[in-house]
Amino acid sequence: MSKINIALADDELLFLQGLKAIIANEEDINILFDAESGDQLIEKLRASKTHPEIIVTDLKMPGINGIEVTKIIKKEFPEIKVIALTSYFSKPFILNMISIGAVAYLAKNSTPKLMIKTIKEVYKKGFYYDEQVLKYIHESITNPKDQKIKSTFDSNYFTKREIEVLELICKQYTTNDISEKLFISPRTVEGHRNNLLAKTEVKNVAGLVIYALKNKIISLENDLF
Repeated sequence: MSKINIALADDELLFLQGLKAIIANEEDINILFDAESGDQLIEKLRASKTHPEIIVTDLKMPGINGIEVTKIIKKEFPEIKVIALTSYFSKPFILNMISIGAVAYLAKNSTPKLMIKTIKEVYKKGFYYDEQVLKYIHESITNPKDQKIKSTFDSNYFTKREIEVLELICKQYTTNDISEKLFISPRTVEGHRNNLLAKTEVKNVAGLVIYALKNKIISLENDLF
């Protein structure tokens, strides 16, 4: 694995220093910069010639909070993946962050091992939702009051190969894994993924997972775990 360039944002300095100390032990993760507020994070992003692949940002910060930061990042730097970090591991917070483009969600009491795993999974696959987060997503889909994505599934709208690729994406296979499993090139996998994004009109592969759950293309209980 090549070096993963990341940035960190948290106004709790002791916690931020702890994050930096944990990540410093990882040879394949490089912290480009850190920020103590949302405003500072955006300033550093706009001024930096090298952008991180991943940003781990707290949601509750003075000035521009993590939610607004995520919206700005997705608009100005859409290639950057955002991992939401917060003390409030609640269903409304999670669903809101996912709806605006966060690709993973970490509680502040998560273990260092889970944090590192989440960063690496997001780098490899584009998103990472653990079992609890996926259950929240599933509940939001089955509860009409929480539905955020319109059901537009039409089996004739997707090719058989696109459905196969979508199912494997939902099972958190990497592009190379899918390539080997379906005996097609990584570039072809990426082409199918791009077609799926265009047809479903979602923002990223995380959105594809929600779409697949919504339209019962995959089963939460049987296929994801």
